[in-house]
Amino acid sequence: MKLRGMKKLVSIFAFSVIGIASFAQPGIPIDTIDTPEGRMFIYANRTWEYEHDREFDGVLCPDLDEMVANDSTMGFKSYWRTDATITCTTNEVENMGDTLWLCTIDTVHNGYAIPFKGRITSRFGYRRGRNHNGIDIDLVTGDTIVSAFDGKVRYAQLHDGGFGNLVIIRHYNGLETYYAHCEKILVAPNQEVKAGEPIALGGNTGRSTGDHLHFEVRFYDNPINPEHLFNFEEHYVDENLLVHSGIFRPGSSKYNTSSSGHSTGGSTSYSVDKSARTHKVRSGDSLYGIALKYGTTVSKLCQLNGMKETDILQIGQVLRVKP
Repeated sequence: MKLRGMKKLVSIFAFSVIGIASFAQPGIPIDTIDTPEGRMFIYANRTWEYEHDREFDGVLCPDLDEMVANDSTMGFKSYWRTDATITCTTNEVENMGDTLWLCTIDTVHNGYAIPFKGRITSRFGYRRGRNHNGIDIDLVTGDTIVSAFDGKVRYAQLHDGGFGNLVIIRHYNGLETYYAHCEKILVAPNQEVKAGEPIALGGNTGRSTGDHLHFEVRFYDNPINPEHLFNFEEHYVDENLLVHSGIFRPGSSKYNTSSSGHSTGGSTSYSVDKSARTHKVRSGDSLYGIALKYGTTVSKLCQLNGMKETDILQIGQVLRVKP
């Protein structure tokens, strides 16, 4: 396994959005207006966009984008489209040969939030003969839904393919989150949002059988089980995510795939005594999996054991898991 470490400090221009939703439009604008936020282009269908939005390439995490674009096993692209959910159909995660160490929060964008603190009614995986690409969270129409991380709204409109009113946010950590079946959308494309900021009201629009939030996490257009990052019972987010081909599988869970992406059978599905102060490494263990089992983080494990995140674990090695 080749482990890619990634830390990032990203800054990007900020601006405010006024008026109705702004959608990227091809063609020639019918008028331009100079505003305090910059030049605005007006189109014949009553939509508009700012000049700096027209030039935005969609990259919020340059380090990650350069890494996956230039890797011979990936070559992933992620375009900035405000009129479509999927931006690139050639990002085939089955071809991933490396593991990416993704920091979900960093020193600049260190906020996170649970989109809605409700009961999970359906999980990631196969459902009625096809893959359910996210999780469903029970709510009442009108409940407030918030952004999971800092980012920029890429899509915010009625989706005719089943999502209903849908918001998609691209984040500085390289992920995108989907918020579907909303009753009302509170944000516009190209708008910057912070973690915990209201973005929509929950509802029952689109192909839905009852009030709920359908929430997805995607990496370059490919869905990941949201429970790899979010603890919806204790309301926290893991600060590290190992991205490899295995976590995109419909049956993947926190513990049944190793960092190399291959199934480890029952070797990592064992339970542990969470009150224990040490852990003896078994076959299939990874720092990420051990941290999840004991409710800690990889960075804390490394600090306790004088390790680096890229160190290789040895079977039988004893790790401290609590101070």
